[in-house]
Amino acid sequence: MISRRSLILAGAFLPISNVLAQTCGTLTAPQTEGPFFKTNTPQRVSFTNVPNLFVTGQVLSRDCKPVKGALLDFWHADEQGEYDNRGFRYRGHQFADADGRYRLETIVPAEYPGRARHIHVKVQPPGGRILTTQLYFPSQPGNARDGLFREELVMQMKDRSQGAFNFIVGA
Repeated sequence: MISRRSLILAGAFLPISNVLAQTCGTLTAPQTEGPFFKTNTPQRVSFTNVPNLFVTGQVLSRDCKPVKGALLDFWHADEQGEYDNRGFRYRGHQFADADGRYRLETIVPAEYPGRARHIHVKVQPPGGRILTTQLYFPSQPGNARDGLFREELVMQMKDRSQGAFNFIVGA
């Protein structure tokens, strides 16, 4: 039989254990890389001389710590919904800064048949596993038609040109 004193003492430690177990939430959901991924992309933050979309955010560990030096590899379709499979147009990689931050300067990619407007990304913490996923735009008609669309991968848009997304990755 559990005494009242034991129960009170056990309850006193619950807040401490909750603080110790604090997380940033669920790991970012993985998604298919699709058929258009290419290796050896150039290292760059800007995909175009005239960007109309700026995506920023952080790469964070499960315990909310910035992941310094995480590799982020982005690629997406062009203005007509086509991927450049011969070169590196709208493709590139970068590394998160000391605070886990990244910034991508690009265009708003077009939709193409069967797919919502999206940006592909691979995120890899130093020495860690690769997360392959996709970022989506809010309130797009194509979202409802796209079988891969996931609400938890929608960027927060400040306006039509500024999106934000934090990646939560395992080590």
